[in-house]
Amino acid sequence: MDEKKDAINSLVDRFQLAGLDDRQRGFSRPVDIDPVEGQYRARLRYESTQIVTGPAATEAAALLVLIHDLHAQGYRQLKTQLSFRKGTYLGSQEPWIEYADPTPDRGSGLLSTIRNWFHGSD
Repeated sequence: MDEKKDAINSLVDRFQLAGLDDRQRGFSRPVDIDPVEGQYRARLRYESTQIVTGPAATEAAALLVLIHDLHAQGYRQLKTQLSFRKGTYLGSQEPWIEYADPTPDRGSGLLSTIRNWFHGSD
């Protein structure tokens, strides 16, 4: 059984994901990128939650789906770093990739335009 698990782990890329959670607490957790029928999905375990994305065409696309899902849940200042490639530990050799936080929706229309003009951009 361990040989089968080792064979599967050798196919998995793992990223480190860091940022602020929905309660503004700093965190850093591993994200596995799993091959699924010719596509990829990202899997994150954080506290009592496990988030698994739907299948995506590439590893990068699966990671972006995860980032989008986390942004929608209020996570901010997210960044990732590839830490394992096909089972080989890379340490901190790879650069961190930062993902811009979504811009707040300020609405549209005349009232929102006037309000935005007085408050300026963030």
